[in-house]
Amino acid sequence: MVGAPSLPCFDMSWERAPLLKGKTIVVTGSASGIGQETARVCSAMGARVLGIDVTKRFDHVEEFYRADLSDGATIDALIDVLPKGIDGIANIAGLPPTAPADKVVAVNLFGLKHLTLGLIPKLNDGASIVNLASLAGFGWPDAVHAIRASEDVHVDDAARFAVDHQITNEGGRSYFFSKEALIAWTMQNRWTWRDRGIRMNAVSPGPVDTPILGDFLETLGARAEEDARIMDRPGTPQDLAPIVAFLLSDMTTWIRGTNIPADGGMSSNILCEMHGLSS
Repeated sequence: MVGAPSLPCFDMSWERAPLLKGKTIVVTGSASGIGQETARVCSAMGARVLGIDVTKRFDHVEEFYRADLSDGATIDALIDVLPKGIDGIANIAGLPPTAPADKVVAVNLFGLKHLTLGLIPKLNDGASIVNLASLAGFGWPDAVHAIRASEDVHVDDAARFAVDHQITNEGGRSYFFSKEALIAWTMQNRWTWRDRGIRMNAVSPGPVDTPILGDFLETLGARAEEDARIMDRPGTPQDLAPIVAFLLSDMTTWIRGTNIPADGGMSSNILCEMHGLSS
């Protein structure tokens, strides 16, 4: 990805559109990368942003809550102190595949689910939940057995689950599985809270130029080099945050259980190669 062309300059006046005016949005992972940019964009669009991260940083948030999303008791305490009247949750926090495997699945999957489900009673009717998945979750159909086994696992049992199902860091498997299961969970909850108008969707980035991009390059090796050869450039937080904000807005009430690829065309390239449509 080194030496990728610089981004063209676009008119960013859309940021001043009050799409989220008056809404209260929870953003996990708000201290850096896509989470920080999502907090900034949501704030610029008129939202009151409640930031959550393990690293203390107050940029673009009205309130900040420091929390380790791999620990069940911490998440329970967080659920207790967060206010009622939440209009949206942007589940952005995540660990890279270089972190211990049990921590990766705990934060990226089980902790995310624990927090989200715990906050459902505090959501306003018509609220939107947006999960940051990944191109790494593209192969979820091949992992259905393990995904089904993960459905009722408590965040504090992440280590046991990882051992029982051989979810290790080899080849980035812990990260890939966490995103595969997250995409499946998003689809499964397409109508779960339909009676309250609460919807859940996901966004799947390809490689993104954030502080953890190096972790992916280190873990994926040749696979990352192939992606770099095909892509024109890695994504940026500025590419992803507006999509998350759009899904949090009232413009997307008919989008339910959908995973939106935002990967510079990588998922389309994979599908074309799979089905003999490559030019």
